[in-house]
Amino acid sequence: MKLYLECAMGAAGDMLMSALYELLPNKEMFREKMENLNLPNVTFEYKTVKKSGISGTKIAVKVGGIEEKSEDEKHDHLHSHAQNAHHEHDHDHNHDHKHAHSHEHLPLHLHSHGNHHKHSHPHPQEVHSHNYSYAEIKKLIGDLDLPDNILKNALGVYKILGGAEAAVHGETLEKIHFHEVGSLDAIADIVGCCIAVEMLGVTEITASPVHVGYGTVRCEHGLLPIPAPAAAEILKGIPIYSGSIEGELCTPTGAALLKKFVKNFSGMPPMAVKTIGYGMGAKEFEAVNCIRAFLYEDDVSEGGDRGMVCEISCNLDDMTPEAVGAAFDLLLEHGALDVTTTPIMMKKSRQAIKLTCLCKKLDRDKFAKLILEHTTTLGVRISEHRRDTMTRTMETVQTAYGSIRIKIARGFGVTKLKPEYDDVLTASKKHGIPFHVIYDAALQASPR
Repeated sequence: MKLYLECAMGAAGDMLMSALYELLPNKEMFREKMENLNLPNVTFEYKTVKKSGISGTKIAVKVGGIEEKSEDEKHDHLHSHAQNAHHEHDHDHNHDHKHAHSHEHLPLHLHSHGNHHKHSHPHPQEVHSHNYSYAEIKKLIGDLDLPDNILKNALGVYKILGGAEAAVHGETLEKIHFHEVGSLDAIADIVGCCIAVEMLGVTEITASPVHVGYGTVRCEHGLLPIPAPAAAEILKGIPIYSGSIEGELCTPTGAALLKKFVKNFSGMPPMAVKTIGYGMGAKEFEAVNCIRAFLYEDDVSEGGDRGMVCEISCNLDDMTPEAVGAAFDLLLEHGALDVTTTPIMMKKSRQAIKLTCLCKKLDRDKFAKLILEHTTTLGVRISEHRRDTMTRTMETVQTAYGSIRIKIARGFGVTKLKPEYDDVLTASKKHGIPFHVIYDAALQASPR
């Protein structure tokens, strides 16, 4: 099974966790795992909500019984992006709680999607008792009773988040501190997403280009552009667009989760959809505010497979045929899907060989390294291609000349049969019968 994430309304950790939750066949097991995290003062509420007539899930993470909310207020958003490595909260007990708080925590607690909003926090004595260092966050996650691979993924997401903040503010990870509420609800969302991905057991995650919104958000030091600096840092190398909706749509936590788990960003591939999950955001827009997650198999007919492969090639004009042949065999021995050579002519009329290796995307670096090590080339060309392949099986048929194996390929409404060369050649030599006669006999005896 594979997963496709539609990020037409950006990405936030709670929305992504909610969408993945909807795909799970065993939702009760997920809820038990989340409750057993025993994060301090953290509880969960699973709500079914409707937006634009569409039903979906919103998992509310509450810290000390309070779910962080935001209120829309045009051009009056006190954003939560850290401006200093360490934040001293200067609370005034006569503080007017109708005014936006100036908590400068990292953008790790998740913002409900909306245009220019201000945060409404509980009274400082209720929750804000501690700022977490990066080392404390690592220990907090590492101490959770979860499998190592889930812990590793969660720590990886937090490292992406912390690294982005450190880069934006010119600090090191060790000097970054995390506001308590923001840390705890972000940990819950991040770990929840990691648990859900593990439970789904998907082999590949693809996502659409990410809608980030447009405009500005206000922080204590002035207006920041959207996407906010930390999110923009994380989204480097990922296709994004501003779209027509004003406001911050992609939070740093959502961006970090996409960065960690998504291997390819593209339009929706051909797919046979099994289940669809809707993870709802808090705000209302003209477009339904959700992440849509598709659990699917490749779209095939009567068998077959679709997938992406890498083609790695180079030109060789200073190797002997024997040396090229040795490299050819080596690549196949290491699991290349296919290897070919093509005679070419290079500049100054030099006769040369083009060596081409086809491999799985995950093996790209391995085969590029092998070619650089075992040929004289100084560089390789790499391109990705979508490949449609038929499902192949082997059956044995009985002929007047003995048993012959038949390769059978099916897919996309097509069936192909091919007698095994070695078997036909062996029978031809044994009986003194022409190769093509035995080949045709095997086809006649094969299933149609």
